[in-house]
Parts: sequence; C-alpha cells; structure tokens
Amino acid sequence: MFSSAEILTALPHHERLIPSLCEYDLVGFQTGDDAFNFSRYLTRECGLHSRDFNFVVAGRTVRIGAFPVSIETAAFGHLAQRSLRSSFVKRVIDSLAGRAMIIGVDRLDYSKGLPNRLSAFERFLQTQPDWRGKVTYLQIAPKSRAEIPEYADIGQEIGSAAGRINGTFGEADWTPIRYVNRAYSHSTLAGLYRAARVGLVTPLRDGMNLVAKEYVASQNPDDPGVLILSRFAGAAEECKAALLVNPYDPDSVAAAIGQALSMPLPERRERHNAMFRVLSHHDIQHWASSFLAELGREPSAPSRLEQIPFVVS
Repeated sequence: MFSSAEILTALPHHERLIPSLCEYDLVGFQTGDDAFNFSRYLTRECGLHSRDFNFVVAGRTVRIGAFPVSIETAAFGHLAQRSLRSSFVKRVIDSLAGRAMIIGVDRLDYSKGLPNRLSAFERFLQTQPDWRGKVTYLQIAPKSRAEIPEYADIGQEIGSAAGRINGTFGEADWTPIRYVNRAYSHSTLAGLYRAARVGLVTPLRDGMNLVAKEYVASQNPDDPGVLILSRFAGAAEECKAALLVNPYDPDSVAAAIGQALSMPLPERRERHNAMFRVLSHHDIQHWASSFLAELGREPSAPSRLEQIPFVVS
C-alpha cells in the first residue's frame, strides 16, 4: 500500500526517503492506485515528468508498474478439497449442526477492522432476526505484537464485543460468534474456507490481502461460498465479482452478509467463476514471471506487462 502525496509529505524527511526508490530500475506496487500515487509524488514533489509511467532520473529510466502478489491458485484449491476430509475440519463442521458458517481470518491488528466487522455482524443479527440460530461466525485472529499496548487494547475491545454479542443473542444451544486467538496450519484454514458459506474480509485498508484470494481458490465450484470484501483491500481490483463493501459502514456490511447467505446458487457460481478465472491467470507464477519479464525489457521496447489500469481518483 502506497499512500497519496498529501499523506507522504507529512512524513519527516520524506524528501530523502521516497525519492530513494528511484535508485531501482523497476519499482513494482500491488495495485494501479499505489503505482499512481508514487508517480504523482515524483511529479509533484520532485518535478519529474513521466511518459507511460517511465521517469528519467539522472540519465536513467525508472519504470513503475503494478504487480499484484498472488497465491498458488490451483494448488490451494486442491489442498482445500483434501483438507475438508481432515478430522479437525470434520469436527468443526459437525459442531455447526447444519448451520451456515461465516469465516474471518486476520492477524489481531487495528488495520483489519475487526471491531467494525463485529459491529456489522451485530447489526446483521439485529436487522435480520430470521438468521438467528442458523448461522455461526468463526473469527480466527492470532495475536500480533501483543507487547505493544495499542494491540493489547484492541484485543480486549474485540473480546469484549464478542462476549457482549454472544450474551445478547446467544442461546443455550447456539453461540453466534466463535472467537479464537490462535493460529492454524495452512491446510486447516483451506478446509475451513471451503466449508464456509461466507468469507468475511473487511480490512480498513490493506495493500493486497491474500485471505480473500485463498477463500475464492478454496471453494467448491459446484456449490461455492460468497466473498464479502472491503473495497479498500488491494484484492478488490481482481475480485470485482465479490460483494464489495465499505468496512466503515456497518449497515452496508450487515446487508451484504444477508445477501451472501441468501444468494441463489446460479449467482454464487457466476461470481465465483469470474474471480477464479482471474486468480487462475494471475497466480503467484504470473506475478513473478511478469515482474522479471518487465525488469529484463529494454526501456525503449514495448512492454509485455498486462498493466492494471492506473486509476486517478
């Protein structure tokens, strides 16, 4: 994630730090917006001019591009299919007693928007009472930087919110939120993703967020779940068929949860197929090969890079 020039210029010594990136021949970013922000900084603060996002700096050509990092899409899908048969994932599924599962997997970090997400789930239970007792939200949030007071505070805030929601809406035979502060293996997460009807990925801001891509890759194409994704995550540029939401607006996220749980199978398949096609092409091998191909290209030669558009906002 690369901020706008207006934010970067608030950093002490930005005039030494940011232009130092021009020591490289190729500077790659996760999204077109990030690349545009860097280009705009060079134009506005350094007086440089570009041609097709190429800058001439001290007689050298510095190229800027968008190279969104990805996952091993096909391999992750196969892993999820196998992991669904693991004893642990089976126990989790059995414990749901036929209820739909919503899953969120995030580091316990303020940028992930977990307090906002819990507020949205609470709003969902308030406004769509027919789903009470029929859906369970599993939030896996391994602790991150627990020695820093601000991170400890957000952990307490989320734990208190989960307890309040469970106390308000829970029944003797149903707990709305399962909140877990531990890490699970990649294979276990893959199986849990595949079992989940909804993937809830709503960071306040994220350079990419590979959980969103892993959730899509893990789904059964014949009966896929629905991805709810923050429009402020870099993955939103490639996962346009997800339900894109504003994580700061609990009402809109709550409405998206209801929409995802009620979505007809043909629409779920259509949305999943659209995202899976993109992620199958733009996998981790494509990310590496496209960057290296662009790095090896002579600056005067036509670019072979499938550029993600630079969006001026």
